[in-house]
Amino acid sequence: MTARRIVAGVFLAVLLAGSFGAAVFPQLSYSAQNREFTDAAPSLRFPLGTDELGRDRLARLLYASCSSLLFSGAASLGALVIAALLGGIAGYWSGWVDRCLLRAIDLMLSLPWLFLLLAARALLPLNASPMTSLLVTYALLALLGWASPARVVRAGVRSFRDSEFVLQARAEGLSEFRILLRQVLPNLRPILLAQFWTSIPVFILTEANLGFLGLSAGEPFPTWGSLLRELQSPLLARPEAFAPVVVIALSVCCFRLMSPKARLHV
Repeated sequence: MTARRIVAGVFLAVLLAGSFGAAVFPQLSYSAQNREFTDAAPSLRFPLGTDELGRDRLARLLYASCSSLLFSGAASLGALVIAALLGGIAGYWSGWVDRCLLRAIDLMLSLPWLFLLLAARALLPLNASPMTSLLVTYALLALLGWASPARVVRAGVRSFRDSEFVLQARAEGLSEFRILLRQVLPNLRPILLAQFWTSIPVFILTEANLGFLGLSAGEPFPTWGSLLRELQSPLLARPEAFAPVVVIALSVCCFRLMSPKARLHV
């Protein structure tokens, strides 16, 4: 592991630990309004100041980091499971199965899925709870973000389809689906891991776009995207209001550094 990946991993671990720690301290509330300290400058009590409603910016940033990191990781894992199953089936079975699934992958890749997300999120009831909105947002990300890793998985499975260990498993009488799950996909672990780490920053940035447009979790629950709404007038925003931008940029860079370079060895 290179020094850059170690630094990236340490930063993400510290950020996640700090965001979990925010729930331990009751004084760090993301929704408590301090009316006597509205739009306050940074101080010992409020290291990042407060917003226009008197809410602690640091507490909201920590809670947003926790929700964005955890839900992005869960959505990436969900998309990877779908990609492994569909891409694996497409690569392992030739003929009409491969052609149908490949057309479905191509269709998903050609669709403007950001606009689909916007349309699907806009159909949610206005009285939906913040957690429901957040779960729906990341579930949609998982359902719409599997196509790109599925194509990579399909190519990897095709390279192993006629390998010696697969032929030996067939000779021993194992079913084709069990060979795919127990023999082929485990050998694609580096590729699957690379796709997992690559998908997380994509989902983070997608949620940030949705949150900036007001289509992520509702108030008062914070996400990185919803915190960016304070920057709709960046020239009038206080400098500490740019803290979410810095954290998002550093997190995305760290996830890119953490992504391994997968190579197939056939």
